[in-house]
Order: sequence, then C-alpha cells, then structure tokens
Amino acid sequence: MDHTYRATLTWDGSDGSTGGGYTAYGRNHVGAVPPAEGTFALSADPHFRGDATRANPEQLLVLAASSCQMLSFLHVAATAGLDVLAYDDDAEGLMPGRERPMRITRITLRPTVTVAAGSDVCRFDELMHEAHEGCFIASSLTSEVVLEPTVRVAEPQSAAEERTT
Repeated sequence: MDHTYRATLTWDGSDGSTGGGYTAYGRNHVGAVPPAEGTFALSADPHFRGDATRANPEQLLVLAASSCQMLSFLHVAATAGLDVLAYDDDAEGLMPGRERPMRITRITLRPTVTVAAGSDVCRFDELMHEAHEGCFIASSLTSEVVLEPTVRVAEPQSAAEERTT
C-alpha cells in the first residue's frame, strides 16, 4: 500500500516582493499538514534573513527525524515488552556553511528514555538501533543520523505512593 503525505504552504508577499531583490522580501509564511488542524508559523533561518521567533525548514527536518525515531522506538519497545514511561530528545542538525551544496549533513539525536522500575534494559541499545533502522525519515535522508541515547530506570514507588496513584 502506498502512503502519501500532504503539506500546504502560503506566502503572500505582504512583507515585500522579490522585485526589489534578495533583501526586499519577507520570509514569513504559513504551513499546514492536512487533515491535521492548525497551521505552523514559518520563516527562514535568521542567517538567511528569517524571523527567529518562527520555526524554519531546517528545524522541522530535525524535528521530523527526532519524532520518527521516538515513534519507531516506542513501537519496538512495546513489542519487546519494555515499559517506557517517558522519552525526551535534544536533537541537533548540522549544516556546514562551506559545504556545497549547502545541506544538513548530520542530525544527532540525544534521546533520554525513562523506563519503569525493574525493567530489563540489557536490550536497550539493540532496540534503539532496531528503531533507527525502522525510522522512515532517517531512511529517507542522505544526512548522517547519529544516535546518542541514554536510558534511565525510574525509582520504584513506595507502597504508600502506589496506593494513592
């Protein structure tokens, strides 16, 4: 079965047109991913005359890689019986200024995964790698996607805490 993904984009030129050259037009635009509700306020990276208060395409690419890795990991963890309580990532994309063509060459994902007390984490690295192999976004990129995961085991709750939750 084929899967298709839609995105819409609107730029209205209200901040100036391209007729005045590279510095004359605004970079702010709005994107959406129907049928999801809502829009994203987007711009260019501030280094390319964009608005730093809005997300830019480079950040969205890093976010997509991070989100895909998390969803893939939650799938393999659930299948393997690993009880994941939380997943946080501090991802970063690198776009060297001198490389041509300019592109993001490396995305580093730094997930911190919290698992339930008593969890067997001996297969954690294997599961993280399996998730990476199954991540559709990472598989679609020519950029290197590097994983630097950390696993934490939650503290066991006391008997009193367990009764109140």
